[in-house]
This record gives sequence, structure tokens and C-alpha cells, in this order.
Amino acid sequence: MGNKAYKFRLYPNKEQSAFLAKCFGCSRFVYNHFLRLTTDVYAESKKSLRYKEWAKLLTNLKSEFEWLKEVNSQSLQQTLKDLESAFVGFFKKLGEFPNFKKKSNRQSFRVPQHFLIDNAGFLRLPKMTPIKMVIHRQILGTPKNVTISKTPSGKYYASIVTEQDILIAPLNGNKIGLDLGLKEFAITSSGEKFENPKYFRASLRRLKIRQRRLSRKQKASNNCNQARLTVAKIHEKVANQRQDYQHKISLKLTSENQRISAESLMIKGMIKNRKLAKHISDIAWGNFLTMLEYKGDIYGCEIHYVDRFFPSSKRCSKCGYIKQDLTLAIREWQCPECKSFWDRDINAALNLILFSESKIPLEEGKSTPDQLVERLGMNRDTGSGQEAPCVAQRN
Repeated sequence: MGNKAYKFRLYPNKEQSAFLAKCFGCSRFVYNHFLRLTTDVYAESKKSLRYKEWAKLLTNLKSEFEWLKEVNSQSLQQTLKDLESAFVGFFKKLGEFPNFKKKSNRQSFRVPQHFLIDNAGFLRLPKMTPIKMVIHRQILGTPKNVTISKTPSGKYYASIVTEQDILIAPLNGNKIGLDLGLKEFAITSSGEKFENPKYFRASLRRLKIRQRRLSRKQKASNNCNQARLTVAKIHEKVANQRQDYQHKISLKLTSENQRISAESLMIKGMIKNRKLAKHISDIAWGNFLTMLEYKGDIYGCEIHYVDRFFPSSKRCSKCGYIKQDLTLAIREWQCPECKSFWDRDINAALNLILFSESKIPLEEGKSTPDQLVERLGMNRDTGSGQEAPCVAQRN
């Protein structure tokens, strides 16, 4: 058994939009209220509040603010659980300290019970009339909860989480190394390259024009709101293009291979490079690796990470020589020991699959001993038992 989510577009009318705005506002108010309360209490008495205390205080808060009773009470309780999850993630060093929610960002609330999807394509939620929903695919499994969200561009969506039997695909035995880059999005050890579409760069000129127009509008005016929606739609289109491209590549890789070896990237540190920050953010490596991981569980593909300090590009995957003076500007290089000519990205992918079988310390010398390759049980010529692409002997 496992969980799977389905996302559908909603088309509420004016009355339903007004009620959904009230639900978004109440959830946002409760989240911000207890976030402020928790930080203040801890600052004064060093006492931490959690969901159990928040749930009791929520009843008193409803007596003080009567309009909180107009929305579904379980949605407000789910907001408190989300806040608790944010604190747990922070203390486990999995995320940053919880921030206050803003009205201008993505809005959402969750309904855990008492919702229904009828045969006419309408979503029934507590305390409101049925909402028209476009069901473009069959919903399998037992629905567990539904999250209603509104994007900054003004679109409404329903994300339905179901519990179902997820069939694991049989293993096919293929193993590849995957090197992520900026010039090409991804390069495999078999020589296949996926181009970097650079969606943000393609929309950058139009985005600059619209943002300049937005900056000239009077704040809180109708014209300002219309200009903001235009900017939000451009960002949304770029995000959808990027997500669609990564979904297709991650599905192809996980369904065709049993094991994928990739480099563990410190993306937070990499984006501190002011010359490459925009390009690294546009390519979204972290989101792509997340797709690989959850799709790997579905299609029977293991995702293995090699230490980020391993010199995958500098090391010759044939003899083990390490080229210390290799820079980003050098895309191809020739090994001075074995005379093999390498594409740096394909060579890195071959090294990733070679050293993914076990944890091996970084080499300090110029070459890797023969015993290391023999211990891994791999072909010395390619490091993976398969023919190495783009390799030639040059004297």
C-alpha cells in the first residue's frame, strides 16, 4: 500500500471563490497567529508549544474571532499540523525556520474528511456548494484527503491523495551513471545527452518588460493587480515547462534502468556563485533528483548518490589518472597516461557508476591502483562493463 496524489483544475463561481478566499484567509490567520504565539512564548519562558496545546487554544480563539467558525473546523486543525511539521523539519535541520504566510503567495487549505467526488465531475466540500472540477484521468484507490490551492496567477486546483496498491515494476538490470550539468541538463554513461532548454532565459526579456510596468503601477490599484497577474502567469508558465520536461526525463530514466548513480550536489552552496546562480536556479537539479527518487520507488530503480567531493570529471575512467588543472572551460581532455580522449561529462558519468558500488576514499595520487578496479568487479576499460562512448586513442 502507498499514497498517490491526483491534481485537477477547479472552476469555482463568484460565490464559491469568495468562500474559498475566506477559507484561505482563516487558515493563514491561524497559522500566523500560532507561529507568533509560539515564538513569543519561547522567547519569554523557553517553553515550546506543540499541536496539543495549539488545539486547545484554537477553541478559545474561535470564541474571540467568530468568523473562524464559518469555515471547516478540520481544515484549521490541519493548518496546526502543518505548522508542527514545519517546526519538526526545522529542528531536524531539514528546512528553515517557519515563515509567516502571505496573501500574495500560493494559498491552500486541506480537508481530511467529509468530501466527495460525484459522477458529474463536481467536488463537494463541507459548508459550500459543489465545485466544478475537470477530471482528466481516472482516480484509483481510496481518497484520504484533498488540498485546495490557489496559485498567484489566480488558478484553483484540488490535489487528492489516495491510498492504493502500487505495483513495483520488475528489475531490468541496466545500470547507468548520471552527470548533471549546465551546458547539457543531464548526461548518461551510455553517451545520451539531454539538452538544457533554459526556459527562464527564453522568457526573461518578456518578464523584464512586464516587471517594469508593474513597478510603475500604483500599489493596491486594479491596474497593479492586473500587472501582477501577468507577471505571475509568466513565472507559472516557466515552472510548468520545466516541470513537464523533468517529468519526461525522470520517467524515461527510471523505467529503463535498475540503478542510477548520481552525484550528491550541495545546491545551496552552489547558488552562492553570483555568476552561475541564475542558471543553477533555472535548471532545478534538486526538483529533478526528487522526481528520480519517488519514481525510482515505483518503477524499481535504485537511486545512489556518490560523495560530492569525488573528482568525477577530473578522473580518467579508464586508468584512474586525475587531471588536477581541469577547469569548467575545458569540455574535452586527453589523459596523458593512457592517451584516451574524453568528453568531460561522459567521463564523469562513467566514474559515477564505477564508484557507486562502494564507498571509496578520494584518490590522492595520479592514478588508481589496479586492485581498486578488480575489487569492484568491473571492466577496467570502461569501469562499467559496457562500451565507453566518445573514447578514442590519440598519440
